[in-house]
Amino acid sequence: MIDLAGVIRPGDALIWGQACAEPLTLIEAVIAQRAALSGCRVFVGSSYSGLLRPEHTDHLRLASYCGTGSNRALVDAGALDIVPAPYSRLGALLRSRSIGCDVVLLQVSPPNARGEYSLGLGVEYLAPALEVARAVVAEVNDQVPWTHTAPLLRRGDFDLLVETSRAPATLAYEAPGERERRIAEHAAPCVPPDATVECGIGALPNAILAALAGRVARYHSGVICENVRTLGVKRCVGGALMGTPALFGWARENPVVQLTSSDVTHGAASLARIERFVAINSAVEADYTGQVNGEVARGSYVGAVGGALDFIRAANQSPGGVSIVALPAARVVERLSGPVSVPRSEAGIFVTELGVADLRGCTLGERERRMRSISGSS
Repeated sequence: MIDLAGVIRPGDALIWGQACAEPLTLIEAVIAQRAALSGCRVFVGSSYSGLLRPEHTDHLRLASYCGTGSNRALVDAGALDIVPAPYSRLGALLRSRSIGCDVVLLQVSPPNARGEYSLGLGVEYLAPALEVARAVVAEVNDQVPWTHTAPLLRRGDFDLLVETSRAPATLAYEAPGERERRIAEHAAPCVPPDATVECGIGALPNAILAALAGRVARYHSGVICENVRTLGVKRCVGGALMGTPALFGWARENPVVQLTSSDVTHGAASLARIERFVAINSAVEADYTGQVNGEVARGSYVGAVGGALDFIRAANQSPGGVSIVALPAARVVERLSGPVSVPRSEAGIFVTELGVADLRGCTLGERERRMRSISGSS
């Protein structure tokens, strides 16, 4: 039995890793002991474990930057508040305590021979959270790979440590269908030689990576998704591994792979140094002028402001760089049904199964003509 009461106080602000980096045993303990921890505020990222449910808000207050994965059900139930901030701002919001963080709950790997615990499957906003937190609770999971993370931690950094052995949460994509393959075939030639590639979360960006196998030398993104391991990259910088055990095994002690803070993966200063930076992202929908909605579908909050805007702006500023937004033709619409997550001023290349629309330098009238041509509408 894990007793969290000695570390977590009622009303504390909690933060834990997201997706495959979720500390599952610690989350279960928070849920089980939530009555004793009443009033705790929890900032969560994307989740694929489904552990948090609407009824847990009887004692916990939940917020997130996204509605991804099982978060969507929480948003639809009115149990999860959304912070619509770009990913690059999360570090600053944590340091200023605009997003509270009293206790960080981590999933870490067993230590290496030097006594260094790795954050294993994800760093991202955990790095700035560790700077401001009063206490750190760690779940040492022997099924989590030791990876090169910044920071690395030592035993003295933890206020409470528990040992577990359980499979981490995974994110597996279905095999791409004919539509996804056609979109990937249209997108791949838009990537210039010797590019540094970013890839957003989702089955479609992952399918595009498969079409780029052997053509990309460097990868820089928030998410290291499954098909990154097929690229043969010489350098891979990311915030988190989101995939299957095959991806985790590839990253284990792999010096090519560096997991680091969202300040580095999404920060304007670090992105500005990358030439031929190619941002590959998907979207809920895009309109004829190049505006992108990446947040709301059919009235449900399913996405995020996230990192797309950070990466698209960086790609547009990068010498030789390009922004590619890939989506099904049916999602190219005359008017968005949700918020503008990426403004039309940042419009680059849009790709559907029907072709490519390059909006760079185009007037509004020409944009509409090109976007209609890949939307299937007349």
